[in-house]
Amino acid sequence: MERTAVNPVTWSQALGFNQGEVVSGHARTLYISGQTAMNNDGKPQHDGDMAAQLALSLDNLEAVLDEAGMSLANLVRLNVYTTDVDLLFPDYGVLASRLGAASVAPTTTMLGVTRLAIPGQMVELEGTAVA
Repeated sequence: MERTAVNPVTWSQALGFNQGEVVSGHARTLYISGQTAMNNDGKPQHDGDMAAQLALSLDNLEAVLDEAGMSLANLVRLNVYTTDVDLLFPDYGVLASRLGAASVAPTTTMLGVTRLAIPGQMVELEGTAVA
C-alpha cells in the first residue's frame, strides 16, 4: 500500500492529520463502526472522564484493527464525534500521540454532537483502514 499526503496548506500537520490522502496498491478496506468507552461486556466505562473515554475508545478501535490483521498504521480516515468539543481538546493529545507513535496522520473530522447513542459516553471514534 502506498500513501501520499495531500496538504495544500500545512497547519493540519501540526495537529496530526492530513487534509487528504491518496491510497493506492491496497487490497483490503476495513470500515470501522463507531467505538466508544465500552468494556468487553458492552458496559459503559469512565463516566465523566473524557481522557479515559478517549483512551478506551482508541483501545477498542485498535482491537477491531487487530482482529482484521491491521494496526493504526493502516488508518486512513478517522471521524471523532464528541458531546463536548471544548472538553475534548485538552485531552486530544491522547489520540494524537498514539497516532504519531504509529507514524500515521489519517484524514480526520471532529464533530460536536448533542449526544451519543449510549448515555454518558462523550466521545466516539469511527474509521476506515486499508491494507
